[in-house]
Amino acid sequence: MSRVEQFLLGGQHNRTSVHVGLVNNMPDSAMRATELQFARLLKEAAGSLDVRLRLFSLGGIERGEQARSRMDGFYDDAGFLQAANIDALIVTGAQPASDDLRDEPYWPELAHLIDWAEIGTISTLFSCLAAHAAVLHLDGVPRRPLTKKLSGVYQSARVEDDPLFFGMTLETAVPHSRRNDIAEADLVAKGYRVLSRLSSGQADIFTREPPGHSRFVFLQGHPEYDSGTLGREYLRDMGRFLNGEAPSPPAVPENYFDRATEDRLAAVTSNDIAAHAAIINSALPLQAWRSGTVRLFANWLTLVAAAKARRLSSRAVHTRRRAG
Repeated sequence: MSRVEQFLLGGQHNRTSVHVGLVNNMPDSAMRATELQFARLLKEAAGSLDVRLRLFSLGGIERGEQARSRMDGFYDDAGFLQAANIDALIVTGAQPASDDLRDEPYWPELAHLIDWAEIGTISTLFSCLAAHAAVLHLDGVPRRPLTKKLSGVYQSARVEDDPLFFGMTLETAVPHSRRNDIAEADLVAKGYRVLSRLSSGQADIFTREPPGHSRFVFLQGHPEYDSGTLGREYLRDMGRFLNGEAPSPPAVPENYFDRATEDRLAAVTSNDIAAHAAIINSALPLQAWRSGTVRLFANWLTLVAAAKARRLSSRAVHTRRRAG
């Protein structure tokens, strides 16, 4: 029997509740922060909707004892999803250990989850590496390594109209933090709709919705990031460089810090991580993407709620006809 807790996030004024599952695949060091980012975002986006969040994890993700202890009673195994009455799902990325995602120890479990989500949810949102894994499993679309890590806040321009963008501007800021990309041409060739792209030409948001299946929404970026996440990742990557795990120091995230902070970081030697940390911890990055992110997720939740209401109404009509 599942012991996972359920978190009420919305105003609960709407008759149709939306049950959202979050499959948090992030490593121990980022798991709690990711959980909070999505929970706070959904709470802000819920408005008057009755949104209920449940937390899940893949058993194939290696966890330390401290993380497992904290998850106990709050997270449930993703194997329970089929019986959890979830309407919508969010699947996060993970820390990859292999160039080919199919070699990851959690791949069989993740592939099964993707297959179930096609028929078991109204909509599923895949974030960053989870988006790469999903299109690889579903249609064999490979990700391609970038020449350098894409890290920073970038303008994403809408290229197709979609209800997900209701009330949003034509361009919105979005954080990205990744070393791989999925070519738009590869996606289009397999029937995906690219809804927005970066000025570099890279796809940002794209969708897949075969008739009779769940609507899959894929994000190559991280709109859920809080204002300090890119800074913390920069320090993490700097630590990996100093530990000999990376051949070169990381670049400062683009369009993220103000010019004064960038100049201060440039003046510090690459091996003085304490000085980098002092500068970053005192910086106040402008979270220019928050309003657009909240609107995007509010639209997503509204679309899920509307689709669920239509399904319930259709079932009620069918039941009355059978009874009559």
